[in-house]
Amino acid sequence: MSVKINRIRFVFLSLFFIVSGKAQELVVTEARQAIDWVNPLIGTDSDYGISNGNTYPAIAMPWGMNFWTPQTGKMGDGWAYTYKANRIKGFKQTHQPSPWMNDYGQFSIMPVTGDLKFKEEERQSWFSHKAETVTPYYYSVYLADHNVTTEITPTERAARFRFTFPETNKAYIVIDAFDKGSYVQIIPSERKIIGYTTKNSGGVPQNFKNYFVLVFDKDFETNATFNGDVLGNALEMQANHAGVVVGFKTKNGEIVNAQVASSFISFEQAEQNLNEIGTDTFDQLKAKGKAIWNKELSRIKVEGGTTDQMGTFYSSLYRSLLFPRKFYEFDKNKNVVHYSPYNGQVLPGYMFVDTGFWDTFRALYPFLNLMYPDLNAKMQEGLSNAYKESGWLPEWSSPGLRDIMVGNNSASIVAEAYLKSGKNSKYNIENLYQALIHGANNAGPLRAVGRAGVDYYNTLGYVPQDAVDESAARTLEYAYDDFAIYQLAKALKKPQSEIDLYKKRSLNYKNLFDPSYNLMRPKNKDGKFIEPFDPFLWFNGFTEGNSWHYSWSVFHDVQGLMDLMGGQKTFISQLDKVFSAPPVFATGNFKGGVIHEMREMQIANMGQYAHGNQPIQHMIYLYNYANQPWKTQYWVRETMNRMYHATPDGYCGDEDNGQTSAWYVFSALGFYPVTPASDQYVLGAPLFKKASIQLENGKTIQINAPANTVENRYIQSLQFNGKTYSKNWISHSELMKGASLEIEMSATPNLKRGTKKEDVPYSLTNEN
Repeated sequence: MSVKINRIRFVFLSLFFIVSGKAQELVVTEARQAIDWVNPLIGTDSDYGISNGNTYPAIAMPWGMNFWTPQTGKMGDGWAYTYKANRIKGFKQTHQPSPWMNDYGQFSIMPVTGDLKFKEEERQSWFSHKAETVTPYYYSVYLADHNVTTEITPTERAARFRFTFPETNKAYIVIDAFDKGSYVQIIPSERKIIGYTTKNSGGVPQNFKNYFVLVFDKDFETNATFNGDVLGNALEMQANHAGVVVGFKTKNGEIVNAQVASSFISFEQAEQNLNEIGTDTFDQLKAKGKAIWNKELSRIKVEGGTTDQMGTFYSSLYRSLLFPRKFYEFDKNKNVVHYSPYNGQVLPGYMFVDTGFWDTFRALYPFLNLMYPDLNAKMQEGLSNAYKESGWLPEWSSPGLRDIMVGNNSASIVAEAYLKSGKNSKYNIENLYQALIHGANNAGPLRAVGRAGVDYYNTLGYVPQDAVDESAARTLEYAYDDFAIYQLAKALKKPQSEIDLYKKRSLNYKNLFDPSYNLMRPKNKDGKFIEPFDPFLWFNGFTEGNSWHYSWSVFHDVQGLMDLMGGQKTFISQLDKVFSAPPVFATGNFKGGVIHEMREMQIANMGQYAHGNQPIQHMIYLYNYANQPWKTQYWVRETMNRMYHATPDGYCGDEDNGQTSAWYVFSALGFYPVTPASDQYVLGAPLFKKASIQLENGKTIQINAPANTVENRYIQSLQFNGKTYSKNWISHSELMKGASLEIEMSATPNLKRGTKKEDVPYSLTNEN
């Protein structure tokens, strides 16, 4: 008895000392699986005016071809699910990468009871988050109006549904193939429904279809199809807006099961994809899905964080494992095939879609190169196929070429993958290199493909604002993209003249530097800087930002940028001003007026640091290049503490296909890929007391910071593989061998560590 009492007293005292400090310091001690920390609702409390992530709960397998989500928005609304909504219209198969890109190949399934209601606004049902279970591998919700519980568990291309009905003679399932051209057919003898949807938001060939098949485990008492708002008895319907209603008689608590799969190739291939379910029951499939997610998430194990930090980390990791999406299928002979979103043909080989390189070249693809080099090699094969099928590399695919954002950042995606692990892969790097050269020297069929303003860039050394809009952003990104090509050309031993050309072009960023502002400033064709100029003015030569955001986009030559500013002192001063400047914005004559990115920066109250958008997300790490790493450590922790939470409003802007999540994953581990097409990560400071990273090659990275607390955000000392390490960067190639980082954390910065010339990360200017 006394032992038990002493144990209780010990636990009580431990809790007292923890709780008596700051609330955030209540670290998690219980054992919980990685998957159990994930909250897919993070970021769903968003709308057109303010983004807290602009996510939806993706019920899917990692990189799965099909996702599922409850649908609260109207058909065709990019905000398919919003946290504040209180009614569900259906459960949608979705391929949407973001609300701004909207969806394609979507259809929905909805159970109803009572008088038959098949129209979207009539069939919808009230629901509550209190009666909703949301995980990556399983979704359940109680639909109050129909007294039905709906459950979903997916595979990569198929899913199982389970509907629990009340006792009624009027139980129905509505399958809505949506508008813009759809087809459905009921096959009662097989308890089967087939159909296709063509609904899309662009970027598809003329023959695009998403074919689907549903098989139920109960005979249909009612068979009906609808054409728009008109319900009829036909078993087949082809129309602008076609759909199906099948009905049942059910006992109280009776479960109706449905299996569903789809294909971009054919009905036969949809049936083939249904085999992913096999003989698994709903619960067996759910268990398999949980195991798959837990295996992937558990490759990074973190310990010693608060509940909010653990939830945020693993939820961010979940978001980092969704895009780009698999767009390939396995035929009856188990060969990899894909419907080409570029030419409409069915072709052999891999294809991945639904990602914007303007966002994801920064952290998401570096994360894949660190953790999933084999998968990224398949993605490179997919890019090679895209080039063969369209003549261009996609900069934004959804699923084909889309005309949005700027830059030619496929260069970074291709170069980084090869430089870090591609030599061990079998994909056609020569074809991809030619794709980069082609894209770097030609304007594409869309302004966001190839390089808009390329002739000016290659002759003047910059894109002029009076010829091409967003010119400064294009120039800066093209310069980094040229650096990526330069690095790849060296690795492939291309002719020296070719290597030198892209090295020279990678310095074009210098042509837009204005020493009177110590910032980047657009120029016109005559070589003069634009007038008037306001560095707080958005879209004045920049993309979704201003000069304060984009002037740091010299990822590959921070030392060169520092030299332009006059050295370390001025460079540090300019970095500091990003945070000390007021969070103001100017819109000028921008026809879009005040956009959500502006408001998100403003309300975050971190000066001009607009973490909710991608162009400035690396800027915090640049203090390392000027020998003041402690300022990076301070601001990285500040950003993680203030801008990320495990709540529905937990992001500070668009999550964007895993990029903003990957930033958090890297930063929480303590390092970040400022220059993806290099071998280095720039150090920040770890968030957790302990992290273990299991690499694909079987090696492990151990990061130990036992003194990590809310106050202790600074690195006092670091040991890398047992040796004192003062550098402000770590090598990718060294990490891939397996590594141990022992980090002493402190509440006060170490103003001597990382202050030597040899401690700074890579810059092109410092190349021997």
